[in-house]
Parts: sequence; C-alpha cells; structure tokens
Amino acid sequence: MSRVLILGGTAEARGLAAALAGTPGLRVVSSLAGRVSNPRLPVGEVREGGFGGAAGLAAYLREHAVDALVDATHPFAARMTASAVEAAALTGTPLLVLRRPGWREGPGDRWHWTPGLAEAAGLLPGLGERVFLTTGRRSVPVFAGLDLWFLLRSVDPPGPPLPRRSLVLLARGPYTLEGELALIREHRVDVLVTKDSGGEMTTAKLAAARELGLPVVVVRRPPAPEGVPLVADVAGAASWVAGHAG
Repeated sequence: MSRVLILGGTAEARGLAAALAGTPGLRVVSSLAGRVSNPRLPVGEVREGGFGGAAGLAAYLREHAVDALVDATHPFAARMTASAVEAAALTGTPLLVLRRPGWREGPGDRWHWTPGLAEAAGLLPGLGERVFLTTGRRSVPVFAGLDLWFLLRSVDPPGPPLPRRSLVLLARGPYTLEGELALIREHRVDVLVTKDSGGEMTTAKLAAARELGLPVVVVRRPPAPEGVPLVADVAGAASWVAGHAG
C-alpha cells in the first residue's frame, strides 16, 4: 500500500483527493492546518492540525511511511511550503507543489502591484477612502492604523486590532459578479485590496472592480520553491502521484 500526504485545504487539494480516491493500492491522507473553523472537507481520510514545523512534518512522514508528499496549500502559505521542502529533503520523500496560476491583468484593469501587505496599506490613502479588504482575517491588523473606512470580508471573524471605521462581513466564496457589484455599490467602495490568490472562486470581485473602474491593490504571491516540481492543475498532480506512489 503506497501512502500519499496532501497538504492544504484548497480547492485543488480537495480536487486531488477526489481524483485519487479509490485508486487501488493507494492510501491518501489530506492534512488541514485548522485555521478555518468550519473547513470544506475533502473526500477520504483527513488529518487536522499543524505538525510543529519541518521537524514535526518529517517525523510524520517517517512514522507513517509516506511515499509521496503534495503541497497543495494556499499560494500565500509560504511557511508551510518551506516546511514541506525541508521535511521532504530530510526524509528523502518525493515532493510536488500544486499551485493554481496567478491572476493576470487585462484591458480595463487598474491594478497596483505591491510586494507585501505593508506596501499595500501604504498605497491606500492615495487611491480611495472606502476600502474593500479581501486579504484574509490575519492581515487586518496591518491596515488598522489607517484613517479610512473598511469593508472586511473573511471566512472567520478577524481579531484585533481592527481599523477604527470598519464593517466585518463573514462570507465564503465562490462569489458572483452580480453579488460583488451589488456589495461594492451598497457600501460605496472606491478601492479593492486583494492577494494574488488565483483561481476562479473569487475572481468576480476583480471583474466588478473592472466594470466600475475601481483601482485594485494586488499583493504579489511568494515565489514557488526552487528545485521542486510544480504543476498548475489537479490532472498534472494526479499524474505525478501515479509515477511516484504507484
């Protein structure tokens, strides 16, 4: 029985677990970090909670005789990816990174790329007064000192500190263009902030900003690790697993 460990609660991670389910001679375990209170669960066996860094992940790989490791975490989960790279090197476990492509700017877009959240916060006073912040609840404190109005959308409630003038909206994608247009108009948003997460589940906000002519501050994703195989879709990942854990 070959064993595969999939890291991540992303749509791609769930898709890979579903694609591999029922494969003869293959045991698949999906690992979720536990950062979302009510995550969407993949099919099959699930492990929840952290490993305790690279050393803890390496211990798990050895203990459970994992034959192949797939990092299908969020494109901004740089710490987890670094731990996966180190643990794979420590144990000699084949590692694949499954990472959805980033978004691409198109005609009519008014995107402002930044290398990080702090730089994104620094741009905002010159772009608008009412901000739609969609960078995740853990990023909210970076923007707390700005004297702007914020619509804060996240799956779980953000912790303090929050911007002095803000409204928290708890929601989970996928979103529709009609819904995003209505939301932006209702709250008179004049600038959008997002991470380059990629994927289709949250692209409607970008289309809405384009249609309304709003500026969008886009935080660049961390680079993919060097020297590690990288695929952009579930089919490519499933093919790799077949070659390394068959």
